[in-house]
Amino acid sequence: MIKLCVFDFDSTLMDGETIDFLAQAHGVGDEVSAITKRAMAGELDFFESLTKRVSLLKGLSVEKVDEICENLPLMPGAFELIAHLKSKGIKVVVFSGGFHAGTDRAQAKLKFDASFANILHSKDGALSGLVGGEMMFGFSKGAMMQNLQNLLGISKDETMSVGDGANDISMFEYSSLKIAFCAKEILRAKATHCIDKKDLREIINLV
Repeated sequence: MIKLCVFDFDSTLMDGETIDFLAQAHGVGDEVSAITKRAMAGELDFFESLTKRVSLLKGLSVEKVDEICENLPLMPGAFELIAHLKSKGIKVVVFSGGFHAGTDRAQAKLKFDASFANILHSKDGALSGLVGGEMMFGFSKGAMMQNLQNLLGISKDETMSVGDGANDISMFEYSSLKIAFCAKEILRAKATHCIDKKDLREIINLV
């Protein structure tokens, strides 16, 4: 009986990578997306890739960040899947190596219970190129999963997680139901189920 479901955000609940959308608006799209692709395939250290990509966003206005994050495209089926999980009494949480600027706005729309992500530092109305937060490292999702399970009194057998990239491996380790959603090969190898159709409603039958 599943009691906790943890989702990745970028390319899982949201159709794309938040940092890539921001980078496109700042004229560094190709450079940032190339790093993102390698990081999600497990070819780069997550912390190093995150800090490098964010440094390239220095000078982007906070107003532009907010506008982009308000309009991020949610994945098909996101509303229906989360509503279904909540109707079953399942706690729904998001762990994102991306940013609260995106996950907090998605939470207002999708009504999941909580999100843990990173914060883009800004000064004088523009990004400084620095970042901090709860999901800075490759191991962060697994560490937070353990904290959450201990806090809620929920076991690995009662936990499911859904993700697409290398930094989701650590949360898979503490989940009995591990769903790789349109995922990179490195994560598919660790999954109990793989979904290759870009529609989160496909997960409803697995719960």
